[in-house]
Amino acid sequence: MTRTRFLTRALPAAALLLAAASLLAPTAASATGTDLDQTLDENMAVVGGERVLDVGHVDMGPKFVDGEWRFLIHDDVAKADANATSVWRYPDETVLHVNDASQLTVPDDPAYAFLGAEPGSPVWVVPQTQNPDVVWLGWNTQDPEVMQSIDRGITLSLTGAEGPGTVTVYLQSGSFGEPQVLWDSRVTEPQAAWVDVNTHTHANWVFTQPGVYLLELTAEADLVDGSTVSDTQVVRFAVGSSTPPVDAFAATWGGTGAAAAADADPRAATEPAAVPAEAGSDPLVPILLGAIAVVALALVAGIVVAVVRGNRAKRAVLADRGEESAG
Repeated sequence: MTRTRFLTRALPAAALLLAAASLLAPTAASATGTDLDQTLDENMAVVGGERVLDVGHVDMGPKFVDGEWRFLIHDDVAKADANATSVWRYPDETVLHVNDASQLTVPDDPAYAFLGAEPGSPVWVVPQTQNPDVVWLGWNTQDPEVMQSIDRGITLSLTGAEGPGTVTVYLQSGSFGEPQVLWDSRVTEPQAAWVDVNTHTHANWVFTQPGVYLLELTAEADLVDGSTVSDTQVVRFAVGSSTPPVDAFAATWGGTGAAAAADADPRAATEPAAVPAEAGSDPLVPILLGAIAVVALALVAGIVVAVVRGNRAKRAVLADRGEESAG
């Protein structure tokens, strides 16, 4: 198992780039503005008990639980089933099962080297645009109490990773935008992304090997009262249909950094953690399979650029604060 424990020193928060739906496998459903539009109920319950999520809409995000800042998983089961109830879940009691419906092949093109997978090898992809047969993982800062409490946004950081292969998380704007790498499990320092208030984002999550992965994520924010809050949680993945979710439940986080030096990406010491230089000019993720130039025109019709900054709603939140202060 590859194990990386990042340094504890904080890095400057990089502004989170506008997320957009990417070109994905032909079976993937395109995300639309409606898909990313959501309003969270301030009374949405936080429930305990083990739960495996293998399809449907899922977000990670902060919420206050009994006055305590917590980083939780929003199980949005009601999005697909009107008779179901969406809830918040605890990360240590939740497994994201990335089944083989997510499997794609890396093309023989050096442009895809940033994924850390050999040409022709399979990868497991949680896509930025929804594939109805695969869990659709993103993050949000839309809990009503969170929106009223945080000072403009949060810093969401990958601070550690364990697993049999490499995990890469990146955004892509439109059909010809450069992939913007947010997190790479080979990088040996914390990788911070800035997330505005009232934001709902989905990204591409690429896993190079099946098995159990543990990702340590930290959500930190400055509050309008001048205080700072932070919560670190381990998010559990069972990648591949043959990987039992029970193994992910049983896995113990050990991120001590013992294997980091041997397995770390050699780029990490000299390049920014958020966007490695090699990835900056690369074309889209491996799921484009084959010559992108040949198929691009046919695929453009299926591309929907999903703007994820909730600027209008954010302005409303800030305006409300101004009125309250004036009162």
